[in-house]
Amino acid sequence: MRSLTDNKTVVALFAGVTLVGALSACSSPSTGSDSGSADVNAPDAVTGADYTDDTYTESGDYTSPNGAEQVDVTLTLESNVVTDVEVVGHGDNPNTKQFQGEFIGGIASEVVGKNIDELSVDKVAGSSLTSGGFNKAVDAIKADALAE
Repeated sequence: MRSLTDNKTVVALFAGVTLVGALSACSSPSTGSDSGSADVNAPDAVTGADYTDDTYTESGDYTSPNGAEQVDVTLTLESNVVTDVEVVGHGDNPNTKQFQGEFIGGIASEVVGKNIDELSVDKVAGSSLTSGGFNKAVDAIKADALAE
């Protein structure tokens, strides 16, 4: 027969496992080498397109636990390759500012020198949600660059 202490131990263990699982789904700042990646097999990429060389700016929105968020993305293209990137965040919440700042600090190393059709950023410097707004802005920039 189990004692009350054994039952409390089982409940505490279950609660701990559940908490770890829930927290692992959240983004956290990264100081290691997990800086992100660009997916060369982006499902909506227009491969082989010819984009007009220029500098383009678009906004991308996304949802965080703090609500609706937005980033402004400026890309410079030369021969379909990103030669410069600038991202401006518009977060008011301290967590949003932190994650947008980390994303902004790491995005250039992920996209500069790459073909715009190969860009699909999923996580940069511990920030995974900001990439959703970035990718939306890149899609809009690609449409702008094709239209010219």
